[in-house]
Amino acid sequence: MNIERIAILGTGSMGGAILAGLLKSGISPNNISVSTKTTASAERLADELGVLAFAMEDGDDANQMAVANAQLVLIGVKPAYVLEVLADVADSLNDNTLVVSVAAGVPTAAMEAVLPEDVGVIRAMPNTPAIVGRALTGVAAGSRATDWAVETATQLFETVGQVLVLDESQIDALGTISGSGPAYVFYLIEQLTKAAKHHGFSDRDAALLVNQTFLGAAELLVASDKTPEQLRKQVTSPNGTTERAIARLAQTDLEGMFIEATEAALARSRELAEGKA
Repeated sequence: MNIERIAILGTGSMGGAILAGLLKSGISPNNISVSTKTTASAERLADELGVLAFAMEDGDDANQMAVANAQLVLIGVKPAYVLEVLADVADSLNDNTLVVSVAAGVPTAAMEAVLPEDVGVIRAMPNTPAIVGRALTGVAAGSRATDWAVETATQLFETVGQVLVLDESQIDALGTISGSGPAYVFYLIEQLTKAAKHHGFSDRDAALLVNQTFLGAAELLVASDKTPEQLRKQVTSPNGTTERAIARLAQTDLEGMFIEATEAALARSRELAEGKA
C-alpha cells in the first residue's frame, strides 16, 4: 500500500480496533496520525503506540491537524457526527485525498456533498475482530472513487483480515451480518456459558468449555471442505443426545429469529441514514 500517512479521526471501538490492527500488521506508527476527544486519550495513544495524536479537548482544530498531509483519512466517529467532521476538515485535505468511512448508515453521496470534488469516498464495514487480524470488511465505492481508491482501501483492510468488495446497496445488509455478527456470537457464548454453570460448572470451567468449543468449531469449519450443515450432521448421531438438543433448538425457529434480528438492524441503519438519533 503506497500511502505515506494515514489519519484516523475517532479512536473509539472501531477506529481503535483498526488502529491496533494496522500497527500489528507492521505499519509504522510514525505514518499514522489520530484525533480523539480527550487529552488523556491522546497522550496515552502517543505514549503507548507512538502515533501522532491530537485531542479535541486541546483545541477545535484537532481533526484538521490530524489530516494534514494524509493521503488516506479514515472516519471512525459515530454516524451522527460524520458529516460534521468531514465539513470541518474539508479545507484541510490534500488534493486527491481518499476518505474512508466506517460509519453505518451514512451514504457516500452525503459525504461527497461536503467534500472537495477531487476527494474520493469509500464506505467500509469492518468488524471488531480487526484487532486480532480476523476482520471481514465490506468495501463499497462512491461515485468519485477510482479503481486506485478501491484497491487502496482493500489493501488497507486486508492488513486486518479479509475484504469483500460490493455495491453500496449491499453495505448496510452486510453490516447486519458481519458488522454486528461478533455480538451475536458473543451473545450465544454468554447463553451457553450460563447453561454450563446451570449444570454445576464453575465460572472458570464453564468459560473454558464454551470458549474452546466455539473456537474449535470455527477452526474446524475453516479447515474443512464441508458446510456447517454437514459438520452439524456429523456430530449428530441418530437418536443421540445432540439430536435431542438440536430438535429442541429447532422448536425456537432460530432461522426466523436471525432473519428478524438482522432486519431490525437493517431498519436501524436506515434510520441512521435519515439522521434519526
